[in-house]
Amino acid sequence: MVPENARYEIKFVARPSEFHQLMQWVRVHPAAFVSPYPDRRINNVYFDTQDCHAYAENLSGASARRKVRYRWYGDSVQLDAGVLEVKCKRNYFGWKQHYRVGQQPDTGGLNWRQIREHMLCALPDKGRHVLRKNPNPVLINRYDRKYFVTHDGIVRLTIDRNQRVWDQRYKPYPNYKHPANLCDTIVVEIKFDRNQQDYASQIIQGIPLRVSRHSKYMVGVHTISLISHAW
Repeated sequence: MVPENARYEIKFVARPSEFHQLMQWVRVHPAAFVSPYPDRRINNVYFDTQDCHAYAENLSGASARRKVRYRWYGDSVQLDAGVLEVKCKRNYFGWKQHYRVGQQPDTGGLNWRQIREHMLCALPDKGRHVLRKNPNPVLINRYDRKYFVTHDGIVRLTIDRNQRVWDQRYKPYPNYKHPANLCDTIVVEIKFDRNQQDYASQIIQGIPLRVSRHSKYMVGVHTISLISHAW
């Protein structure tokens, strides 16, 4: 079932050379986009099951799928206090389940087993269940995000760029030092409540990009898999 608070989500992918054209579209839009938050650097660890269930769901294009990630903000690629998230998707609708971790899981020099134990100690019961079912760290990614919302607060827009990814598969300790060679792209996401689809369609008209199915997790996995095959 799709919960009432699920939002309609539409993604666009652009080349870095299109960034200034995109920003110009945002600045002159009649809906008067404003920035509700300062820019932030977002960091994620994506966790999956032993048989990579989340990856398989996304690869098959399943209409209902879930991804588990641990998110924190700031310049440190080392895991900091943050939130364990279950990102749920059904067709174009998306929603999240949040489980806060108020302490830094990696205090320095810890292996992944120790980091998971720190997280499990800080999580509520439901969060512990999620992490135990998805124990394998697959990759760390990070990117810089810009936030915008229409003046009436109905349509939200984010722009993610400067993406980087670190392979964590088969590694007892976190890999913070050797990023993969990820293709540089810009990801734009527009979100709005399900009853605002007609209004949002008017807002989106004229955006100088094409709608694209895109998953940072899948792009990251494909990137690190290509490196593994090359070796």
